[in-house]
Amino acid sequence: MVKRSRIIAFFIFIVVFAGVMGITSKNILGNIKLGLDLQGGFEILYDVSPAEKDQKITEKVLANTAEALDKRVNVLGVSEPNIQIEGENRIRVQLAGVTDQNKAREILSTEANLSFRDANDRLMMDGTDLVEGGASQTFDQNGKPSVSLKLKDSDKFRKVTEEILKMAPNNVLVIWLDFEEGKDSFKEEVLKENPKFLSAPSVNEVFNQDEVSIVGTFTVEEAKELSALLNSGALPVKLDEIYSTSVGAKLGEQAMDETVLAGIIGILAVFLYMIAYYRFPGFIATLTLTVYIYITVLIFDLMDVVLTLPGIAALILGVGMAVDANIITYERIREEIKVGKSIKSAFHAGNDNSFSTVTDANLTMLLAGVVLFVYGTSSVKGFATGIIISILVSFITNVYLSRWLLGLWVNSNWLKNKPSWFGVKKSEMYSLSDNIDTLDLPTKFDSVDFVKYRRRFFIGSAAFLAAGIAVLLVLGLNLGIDFTSGTRIEVLSKEKITKEEFKTELKQLNLETDDIVISGEEKNIGVARFKGILSKQEISELKTHFKDEFGSEPNVSSVTPTVGKELAKNALIALVLSSIGMIIFVTFRFELPMAVSAVIALLYATFFVIPVFSITRMEVDITFIAALLTIVGYSINDTIVTFDRMRENMMKRRKIKSYQEIVDVVNTSIRQTLGRSINTVLMVTLTVIALLIFGSETIRPFSIALTVGLVVGTYSSIYIAAQLWVEWKHKELKKKGVLITYKEKRKNSDQPQV
Repeated sequence: MVKRSRIIAFFIFIVVFAGVMGITSKNILGNIKLGLDLQGGFEILYDVSPAEKDQKITEKVLANTAEALDKRVNVLGVSEPNIQIEGENRIRVQLAGVTDQNKAREILSTEANLSFRDANDRLMMDGTDLVEGGASQTFDQNGKPSVSLKLKDSDKFRKVTEEILKMAPNNVLVIWLDFEEGKDSFKEEVLKENPKFLSAPSVNEVFNQDEVSIVGTFTVEEAKELSALLNSGALPVKLDEIYSTSVGAKLGEQAMDETVLAGIIGILAVFLYMIAYYRFPGFIATLTLTVYIYITVLIFDLMDVVLTLPGIAALILGVGMAVDANIITYERIREEIKVGKSIKSAFHAGNDNSFSTVTDANLTMLLAGVVLFVYGTSSVKGFATGIIISILVSFITNVYLSRWLLGLWVNSNWLKNKPSWFGVKKSEMYSLSDNIDTLDLPTKFDSVDFVKYRRRFFIGSAAFLAAGIAVLLVLGLNLGIDFTSGTRIEVLSKEKITKEEFKTELKQLNLETDDIVISGEEKNIGVARFKGILSKQEISELKTHFKDEFGSEPNVSSVTPTVGKELAKNALIALVLSSIGMIIFVTFRFELPMAVSAVIALLYATFFVIPVFSITRMEVDITFIAALLTIVGYSINDTIVTFDRMRENMMKRRKIKSYQEIVDVVNTSIRQTLGRSINTVLMVTLTVIALLIFGSETIRPFSIALTVGLVVGTYSSIYIAAQLWVEWKHKELKKKGVLITYKEKRKNSDQPQV
C-alpha cells in the first residue's frame, strides 16, 4: 500500500523551499559583500614601526592606529572597510569598491598637523587643542567652503587672541598645515597654491569661544578631506607598505561575470550527469545540492563573509565535492539492490554502510581547509573559508537531507518494485536465495589484475618522478611576485594589444621590462612584472595613464622580499602540517601502513602538478598553493574509499596466511570501488574544467593545477597507495607468518585480559 502522506510531505518541502528561495535569494545575493577582486579596490599590508626611539608597538598602539586608519577611510565613502591587525606589528587594510584608489592610498598614510602661529611664526596652538572629531566641512557667510573646528579650551583661545591683538598692526593669526615628507602629490591636490598656508585672518577683537572657522581656497571635496584628516589625528606610528594589490573595477567585474558563468555551466553538468547515471536518486541529489548552494550563500551573508574570486571558485568546487556523499551512498544502495534486497532494506543498509566512508572523506578535506585558513593570505583565506563552509553544509544536506527526501519515497513503497529507478538493470540482480554478498558482486573490472604489474607501475611512477625533478632543476618555476617580490601589472584593453604596444606604453612611464605576457581570449589583457617595488607616485601615474589610454584602471600588486619569504615559508609549513595531519587521521581511522601509503600517494599527486607548471611556464602564485593543498585534501578521498572497502574485505577473513590473500583483498577492493572513484573525481573535474574553460583568466592556473592533481590523484590511489600497502603487508606476513584481520583484532580486544 502506498503511503501518500510521505509523498505529499516531499512535495510540500519542495514548494516551501522553492518559495523561500525565490523570495529571499535576491536580498541575500544583494547583501553579500564582494571582495576587491570582484568590484575593484585595493589592499595594503603595513609594517608598523615606532615613530619615536622609546616607543613600543603594543596591542593598544596597533588598535589606536587601526582606529585612526578607519576614521580616514570614512571620507572615501567605502561602506565596508576591512582593517585587521595581523601578528605583532602589522595592519592589513582592504578597501573594496573605492573609486579613487590613488586618493585613498594617500589619505591612509598622510600626516596632517595643524598649527596656529603669530606673525613671527611663534606657535600659539596646534592640533592637540582640537576636540576629537570636532572638525567638519561648513560654509562661510559668503557661501564658500570652509572647515569648522571645535576647540577644547575657549579660555586658551581667548588668551591667544589677546596676545595677537598686542602685535598690531601685525595682528594676524596664521593657520598652517604641515604634511609628512613625501606626500607632495596629496599636498598639491588639496592645497593648490601653497602647500602649507591655509589662511591668515586678522584678529580685531578678543574671542572667547570654542569654535573657529578656516576659510581658504577650498572646494567642498577638499574641505571634507581636510576635516577627515584632522579628525583622524596624527598616526601614532610609522607605516611601511610591504605588500599591496589593487584591482581595476572593470577587471573585477569581468572576472566575476566569467566565473559565475563557469559555475552555472559546471553545476548544470553535475546535475545532468547525476540524473542520467543514478536516475531518481540523482534527481534527489540535484535537489539537495540546490539546498546546499542556497544555505552556503545564506551563511556567507549571515557571517558577513567577503566573497572573493577564490571564494566563488570554492563554492563551485564545493558542489563537485558535495556530490561525493551522494555517489558513495547511492553506489552502496545499488549494491544492496543487486544482491536481492528490497528497495527499503537496500536503502537502509546502503546508508548505514556508507556513513563512515563519507565522514572520513569530509574530515580529510576539512583538515586541509583549516590549514589553508591558518596559513593563507587574505585571498587564500577567502578560498579556505568557502571550502570549510561548503564541507560542513554539504555534510548536512547531502547526508541527512538527501536521506530524508529519498527515504520519503522509499518508505512510501512507491519505489517498491522499481530497481530501474536506481539505475539497476534486472540482469544485474540476484535473489536472496543465491546467498550473494555485496562483496561478492561481479564488476566490469574483474578481468583486470591491478596488483600483478605493481612493480612496473612503481618503476614508471619513479621514472616520472625523476623526470619531474629533472625538469624542475633545468627549467625551474615561473614564480610570481608572491614568492620572488616585485611588482605585477595587469591591464585590460578595449582592443587587442601586442607585447610591443604594451612595452611602449610602459616606457612612457619610465618602466622597462621584458617580462610581458599577453593573454585573454581576445588577446586584450597585458601582464608585466618588475623586480623592483613601485612607489606610490609611480603607481598613481601608472593608473592614471592606463585609465586614460585603455579606459580602465590596471591591477597593480607589489610584494616586498620580506613578505615573499614568509609566503614561501608558510606554504611549506601548510603542506607539512597537512601531511602529518593526514597520517595521524588515517592511522586513527585505519592503520599506520594505510596512513603512510596514502600520504605518499597524495604527495606524489601534489608534486606532479609542479613539473607541469615548470614545463608550461605558467605563473606560480599564492593561489597555486591553495590548489596544492586542495589536492592534498581531496586526492586522499579515493584512497579512503578504497581502503574502507579493503578493511571490509579483510574483515571477512579471520586471518591472512598467504601473499595471494593480500593480493585478492586489494584487487577485489579496487574493482568494487573503481566505478564510484571515477564518478566522484569526474564530478569535481566537471566543475574544475568549467572554471578552466569559462572562468576568469585569473584563476585559470588554479583550475589547471586542480585538474592535473585530481587525475594523478586517482592514479596514485590505485597504483601507489594500494600497492605500497601490499608490499608493507607482504613484509609483515614474511616476518610474522600470519596477519590478524580487523575482525580478529576486534574479537580479541573484546576478551578480558589476564
